[in-house]
Amino acid sequence: MTEKPGGPRDREATEPRWLRGSELAAWMSMSRVMTLLLPALERELERDADLNWMEYHVLAMLSEQEGRTVRMSVLADRASSSLSRLSHVVKRLEKQGFIRRETDPDDGRYTMAILTPEGYAKLVAAAPAHVEAVRELVLDALEPGEIESLKPAFDRIFAAIDAAECRR
Repeated sequence: MTEKPGGPRDREATEPRWLRGSELAAWMSMSRVMTLLLPALERELERDADLNWMEYHVLAMLSEQEGRTVRMSVLADRASSSLSRLSHVVKRLEKQGFIRRETDPDDGRYTMAILTPEGYAKLVAAAPAHVEAVRELVLDALEPGEIESLKPAFDRIFAAIDAAECRR
């Protein structure tokens, strides 16, 4: 026999999947980390390198590309940023001489971001203090076996976020 609309099954289907016990505890811990980690790393970068988090991240992403050059759209994806936000960041870095933009020679519809020698030098100068902050705030707090489990867990979380964003 099927339930009438508005019966117990309909209420179950619309009832929120509340967090309970270990789920709630894990979420609260993750929330605290998300709230505090990025600002702590950004303070370090601003103090030691006069860069914000996104600027450092963009320089780092560019440094890993062949020829230290990549399309802006690809860079936005790799930096987990909108193209609009990335354009503002790149404009600031361009004014400082750390990045330059050129039309893609293979397809003039696209713009390439290019890490300049000055930008690479800025990144190289900023990296040691930043890496030390990452070690101090994240890696040193973990047991050796815990480090290996983080990447797969975070990759699954990222994939879930990415899939949800694609459905919107």
